[in-house]
Amino acid sequence: MRRNFLPFSPPAIGEEEIAEVVDSLRSGWITTGPKVKQFETEFSKYIACIHAIAVNSCTAALHLALDAIGLKEGNEVIVPTMTFVATAEVVTYFKAVPVLVDCENDTLLIDSNNIKEKINKKTKAIIPVHYAGQSCAMDEILQIAEKHNLKVIEDAAHSLPTWYRGKMIGSLGDITCFSFYATKTITTGEGGMACTENKEYAERMKIMSLHGISKDAWKRYTAKGSWYYEVIEAGYKYNMTDIAAALGIAQLKKCKEFYKKREKIANKYTQSFKEIPEIKIPVIRENGTHAWHLYVIQLNLKMLKINRAQFIEKMKEGGIGCSVHFIPLHLHPYYKNTFGFKSKDFPVASYIYERIVSLPIYPKMTDEDVGYVIDNVIKIIKENKK
Repeated sequence: MRRNFLPFSPPAIGEEEIAEVVDSLRSGWITTGPKVKQFETEFSKYIACIHAIAVNSCTAALHLALDAIGLKEGNEVIVPTMTFVATAEVVTYFKAVPVLVDCENDTLLIDSNNIKEKINKKTKAIIPVHYAGQSCAMDEILQIAEKHNLKVIEDAAHSLPTWYRGKMIGSLGDITCFSFYATKTITTGEGGMACTENKEYAERMKIMSLHGISKDAWKRYTAKGSWYYEVIEAGYKYNMTDIAAALGIAQLKKCKEFYKKREKIANKYTQSFKEIPEIKIPVIRENGTHAWHLYVIQLNLKMLKINRAQFIEKMKEGGIGCSVHFIPLHLHPYYKNTFGFKSKDFPVASYIYERIVSLPIYPKMTDEDVGYVIDNVIKIIKENKK
C-alpha cells in the first residue's frame, strides 16, 4: 500500500492562481468586480461564444437558463437519468416536471432515440448532459428540438474543452452551462458559467443573477458608477466573486495543458485495460473529442467474484480513491416518490449503475501514480476472477 493516499480528484492549484487571488485581495475587490468581467470575456473568447455570464455554480447557470427560456409551472423538461441531481433539480424550482430518459449502454450519454417518445404538448426543453466530457449526439438532438419547437440547454459541467464535429461545446444549443466546481477540469472553487449567442437570454440571465437589478451592480461602487439602481424582476443571488474569478482566469490559461495531461492518463488506462474482458473501457465517438473529466470503466460482474462496492473498497485498501458517476436520478427516493420512476423504466442506466467505477484522472497525477492505479486495478481483477 502507498504511504500517501491517492485521492480521487484534487484541484491543480499553482502559484499563478495564488498570485491572482492575492491581487484581488490587495485591490479591495473581493466580490463581483473587474476580475469577473475579465473572466467572462476571456471565457467567451476561449469557447467562441458571444455571451458568458459568470455565476456561483453550474446549478445556478442551469436555473437562470430555464428562467431565460420562460419555463413555467406544469411544463416538462427532458433530462437524462444518468446525471447529477442538479440537472433535474432546477426544473422543479419552477414546479415543472423533469422527464427522464435512459442512456446509451456504451457512452452513458442520453439516448437521443428515446427522446422523441417523451415529447408532448407540455414539453418545453431538452437538457442533454455531456457525460464525463464527451458530447451527446447534438445533431440529432437539435433536429428533434427544431421539429418540436423546443429549447436546448446543454449541461456542459464535464466538457471543457470538448469538440463536436469540429466545434467546441459552448454554443451548439440555446444556452450552455459550465461548472467550475473543485473537481472539474478548471476550478474557481465553486462557480459556473452560462453561455449563449442570444442577446436577450444573456441580458435576462445577467439581471436575474443579481437580485433582478437592471444595471451592472458592481459599477455603482466605482468612480464611474451611481448609487441609483432599479430592481426590475425578483431575481436571485447567483453572482460570482472576484476571488473566484481570479482562480478562473489563471486556470483558464492552463485549460489546454490540463486537457493534454488528462488525455495522456486516459490513453494509458485504455491501453492497459483494453484486453481485459472483465473491464469495459469508455467508448469514444468519432464525431468529437473527450475532455476526460472522468474515466469511467464498467465491471463485467458475471466474470468476477466481487461486486462494484467491493472493488472500490479494495482500491481504497490499496490507497486509491475512486467514485461513482452517477446514481441515476430514478433511483433516488425523491424522484421515485415524487414522479413514480421505476428501475424497469430505465433498464440500461439501472444495469450500468451497478457496474460503473470512476478512476482517478487529474493533471497532478504522476506517471508513478497512474501506474499504481493500473497495477491495482489489474491485481484486483486477477485475484477476483470467477
